[in-house]
Amino acid sequence: MIATGICLLKGEESESPIHGTVTFEWDETEEVFVQGTIEGLKPGKHGLYVCSLGNVTNGYMSSGIHYNPCNKKHGGPEDADRHVGDLGNVEANDDGVAKFEMHDRLLRLAGNYSIIGRTLVVTENEDDLGKGESDESAATGNAGKGLAWGIIGIANK
Repeated sequence: MIATGICLLKGEESESPIHGTVTFEWDETEEVFVQGTIEGLKPGKHGLYVCSLGNVTNGYMSSGIHYNPCNKKHGGPEDADRHVGDLGNVEANDDGVAKFEMHDRLLRLAGNYSIIGRTLVVTENEDDLGKGESDESAATGNAGKGLAWGIIGIANK
């Protein structure tokens, strides 16, 4: 592995039991392998995205917009035209646990477009991947408010 990042997700303590861990591994394939477990969610799909800032002083509201260094529209992980930070959805089972693995071709853990030091957010609703009819769909996928978030750091190897 060339680089590894880690993010510990937590919701606001007074309102949320949601927590999880997400790791990011960049290897010779030039893709980043994302793997995580998030607990305490409502069953169903929830949006997952990287924000432009690594600031959580006021919760996810301080973390900025979806990370979009190439000035693209909102989309899903398979879309040719999407924000770098758009990671699609994770799905929680009936126990409220989302376990997931994915490879992403746009994420970077070093260099100009690195996500290290930025905020990862899981949302209350499913991300419509920019396929909805509203302006909000084109910006955020109508995924609703953030439920849990954390800053992506460098993992100890």
